[in-house]
Amino acid sequence: MKSTIYATALVFAATAANAEDTEIRVHYAIPTIWAETQEKLADAFMAKHPDIKVTIDGAAEGYADGVQRLLREAVAGNAPDVAYVGLNRWRILEDRGLTHPLDGFIGDQAAEMGFTPALLSLGRYEDTQHALGTSASTLVMYVNPDLVEQAGGSMDDFPDTYDGVIELAAKIDALGDNIDGVWIGRHDWRFQSLLGAHGGRPMTEDESDITFDSEAGLAAADLYQRFTDEAGMKSYGQDEARQALPAGTLGIMFESSSLQTRFEEGAGDAFELAVKPLPIVAEDKTMVYFPTGGSAIVLLTDDEAKQQAAWEYISFVTGPEGQKIIVENTGYAPANAKVIEDEAYLGAFYESNPNALVAHTQVANYAGPWYAYPGAEGVAVTDLIAAALVEVAEGADTETTVNDLADMLRDQLGM
Repeated sequence: MKSTIYATALVFAATAANAEDTEIRVHYAIPTIWAETQEKLADAFMAKHPDIKVTIDGAAEGYADGVQRLLREAVAGNAPDVAYVGLNRWRILEDRGLTHPLDGFIGDQAAEMGFTPALLSLGRYEDTQHALGTSASTLVMYVNPDLVEQAGGSMDDFPDTYDGVIELAAKIDALGDNIDGVWIGRHDWRFQSLLGAHGGRPMTEDESDITFDSEAGLAAADLYQRFTDEAGMKSYGQDEARQALPAGTLGIMFESSSLQTRFEEGAGDAFELAVKPLPIVAEDKTMVYFPTGGSAIVLLTDDEAKQQAAWEYISFVTGPEGQKIIVENTGYAPANAKVIEDEAYLGAFYESNPNALVAHTQVANYAGPWYAYPGAEGVAVTDLIAAALVEVAEGADTETTVNDLADMLRDQLGM
């Protein structure tokens, strides 16, 4: 009898030891948005899975920095088990053979789990599920209604064309030296958003050629010059712009919907921030797409035991409970259909946060992939696009700059 009890005790002890050893490391980027949310996700997950410990790595400042760190850690044999990466960055890891397919874990339960074909497409390449979306954002217009009214405008009649936005921004800019009318970042994702609003695409579907040197692409890029020349857009950087808006000195800001909570908290009682949808130019609405910003999660560990624990974590954060935490704490739109369809999750949230409906409606109607330029040069390519947008904003000929950029990328990407 004693031997049986002793043997049973050994089994329990071994099980407990194994449970304690099931630890997964999680990588993420952009702590200004994600730090608190990552802690809440980890705590909620561990409460449901006490046998799995989640250790969060120190955050990377941005998605590009994060991918470069992951590549270095993989070479050093010290990569995390799970990583949140930009929706346009996971292909870089896939190209290096670092991601583990998730199809075997998902099986035929995708719909039951809340993963629609559109959501799956955000992390799918060549019929393999390499990633799952964890958050979604689109480009929106953040607006200071007080400045709009001071400039003679009205939120009830806010312009829904770029011409109208530029005209209003110019009036806001004229309010004083310390007031700016409009700002947009010189950034690939923001350019892709303007391009998609015009019905254009960065590349052909098979990724064999660049296509933003089109009428739609030239019109989208030219907005950077028009914002500067016609509405006085300043050349300050992203951090300055993100301070200026809640401080009440910037009238209209084209920025990720993921920053809504941060901006609303920053504005406080000074003014009631408004969110407006991105103007659509394309007459054929089926050609409109807004590249879905945000993050995807990938499985990196080779350890089979850790893979199962990592999948439990991945399925939690991409499921309704995890998505509810993400939406309520970041301003991102959810990447799971269940949390949208079932009002039990976010019905009360939307009722008290009508601004959030703007971006979430854009995701529902116009979400598309954030085009990732193929191969190891993908990060460098986005830097070249940003540099070209700076040149256009500063007065370079739009058509010449865009055409030269397209040819440069064709050479760099071997097209």
